[in-house]
Amino acid sequence: MLLESELILNEDGSVYHLKLKPENLAPTVLLVGDPGRVAMISRNFDTIEHQIEKREFITHTGTLNGHRITAMSTGIGTDNIDIVMNELDAVVNVDLENRVPTKEHTSLDIIRLGTTGALQGDIPIDALILSSYGLGFDGLMNYYPFEQTVEEKNIMEAFKLTLDWTGASGAALSKLAEPYLVAASDSLKQRLGDDLIHGITATAPGFYGPQGRNIRAGLAMKDINQRLEAFQFESHRITNFEMETSAIYGFGRLLGHKTCTVCVAIANRVTGAHSPDANAAIDNMVKKILGILTEKIL
Repeated sequence: MLLESELILNEDGSVYHLKLKPENLAPTVLLVGDPGRVAMISRNFDTIEHQIEKREFITHTGTLNGHRITAMSTGIGTDNIDIVMNELDAVVNVDLENRVPTKEHTSLDIIRLGTTGALQGDIPIDALILSSYGLGFDGLMNYYPFEQTVEEKNIMEAFKLTLDWTGASGAALSKLAEPYLVAASDSLKQRLGDDLIHGITATAPGFYGPQGRNIRAGLAMKDINQRLEAFQFESHRITNFEMETSAIYGFGRLLGHKTCTVCVAIANRVTGAHSPDANAAIDNMVKKILGILTEKIL
């Protein structure tokens, strides 16, 4: 039995931060960082059956073309993903009334729809990038009994060797959390990604310094973006920066959920270009993914 201090519930029996019960959650969950983008998704639904809001976590559950879907905002960063993924799993895999795991495991399809900065000069603005892998600089999964596959370990070792993660020239890098790599779920990758750009997505623990941006604070690693851009291992390269994917994939592995991220490149960090209409690009991404999931042209 889970202690009240470990699994905190609201007075109505819903999970603490997300304020959800099992009947409020669909089998397919679309995650967005910005709370304002939840309505951008749900306005395409045929029906909306449930809406709830607490802090930055907004949830709309409804149907489109007979398919039940939940749209949810996570806020920014892997620390929020720690909350979202643990509580989503608790909603479907814990008997909340009795505070014990359910006898049968439920696997959710969890898809992040986000914005990103491309790290390769040949990626066009407004292109859609599917994260074949999440490369975590956040260190979050180091707090859990997370294991990488042999393939993931091979890519990770090549990455650390190429960037000289612990060597003399990488002294600044050696101060950072131990990085980790996690693959997207094959079934979702195949379902969503036929005509998208595939690559490794670097998940940063911040928007400015960790992504090579300098306003006034300065940078310990002035060439971090160039190092990431140059990395190549077999057919793998790092395509983009964002702030949530590695943790979503890590918890998907730990908790038995299918996970995948699709982001629209509203900026290219190599060329310096930015989308002329980011909102339109995001809306096009939402419609495309909803169309694939529900077999309906939007």
